[in-house]
Amino acid sequence: MSAISNFAASPLGQGAVHFADRKLKFESFFGVNLRISRSYENDALRVSRLDPGQSSSVAKRTNVRMALVDERLARVGKDVAEPSGVLAYDLIQGTLVRWSSMMDKSIPDPPTAVLLHGILGSRKNWGTFARRLARAYPTWQFLLVDLRCHGDSTSIKKRGPHTVASTALDVLKLVAQLRITPRVLVGHSFGGKVVLSMVEQAAKPLARPVRVWVLDATPGKVRPGGDGEDHPAELIHFLSKLPKQVISKQEVVNALIQQGFSKDVAQWVVTNLKPVASFGSSSSFSWVFDLEGIAEMYQSYDETNLWKLVENLPQGVHVNFLKAERSLHRWALEDIQRIHAAEELAVDGGGGVEMHVLEDAGHWVHADNPDGLFRILASSFEGF
Repeated sequence: MSAISNFAASPLGQGAVHFADRKLKFESFFGVNLRISRSYENDALRVSRLDPGQSSSVAKRTNVRMALVDERLARVGKDVAEPSGVLAYDLIQGTLVRWSSMMDKSIPDPPTAVLLHGILGSRKNWGTFARRLARAYPTWQFLLVDLRCHGDSTSIKKRGPHTVASTALDVLKLVAQLRITPRVLVGHSFGGKVVLSMVEQAAKPLARPVRVWVLDATPGKVRPGGDGEDHPAELIHFLSKLPKQVISKQEVVNALIQQGFSKDVAQWVVTNLKPVASFGSSSSFSWVFDLEGIAEMYQSYDETNLWKLVENLPQGVHVNFLKAERSLHRWALEDIQRIHAAEELAVDGGGGVEMHVLEDAGHWVHADNPDGLFRILASSFEGF
């Protein structure tokens, strides 16, 4: 298995390609220090171009280009395209994949799935699950993306408005730049509406047929939790009142719990805190996301209605809705009835709509019941 990343910060801020048992160090290559080393932690190949902290002017001067040819060979040269500046991503490839976007355009790309996170998440949310998929389906590759205003993509400034549609367009631009034609789109929560919007906006670069998975989200009205449930809008509002830098992650966890948010959500939120470089004895943390932009994105998530697409699917598009068993507050009876009605309409129109229920899972489906989710998604990756 291998993985390519355009935004993975290596130790000491050096760009790095990690192999399994030898270490090569280049003192300088086009003005940027590079280190190639093997790691016994796993067999994943990680490629990073630049420390995200470097200025764009440095990036332009260095113009370092990297490509993955196979698990044993990394080549840097003039015939290799630069990693995308559209969004931060990881591309996890099965062991039988021998392809990169820098190869001759006549060489077809392998079957690819795009996995998108929800509000306040990051591509790391899908890392463990994507590696499991790559082991089970070694001819596939899996693109994990930090959406605008989230994770490492926060430093890639995006113009507003910050909406479901603009977020989907970002991902479409990324897959086009990487010369990837996804056969499967998977989106969790907010990401679920994003993948629907991707289908709505472009026939290309999406394959036909394409399978779309909307995980614990509906095409229309967002139904927040009831009493005792976590409300994303309230969470965003509360986080906006916190200092931009904090001394302790635990203090943030305690503050969130005291405010009525669950411990699980509180602990998940602080994974978005990163250490701030300090020359003194005290340390601090800052948020990796753009909270103002995220608030705008969540408002768009609430207002965006994609029922018209679901009820009039293009030919060759198959949309699968997955409802988490313990996430009843996000699903009304009218939502379920409308999806079942769309199933019949889609069959007549050459598309497909299907409803699934993931047992023993709350909203965080890939964490609550990864085995069940794997079994449900498996059909999309078989037969290629």
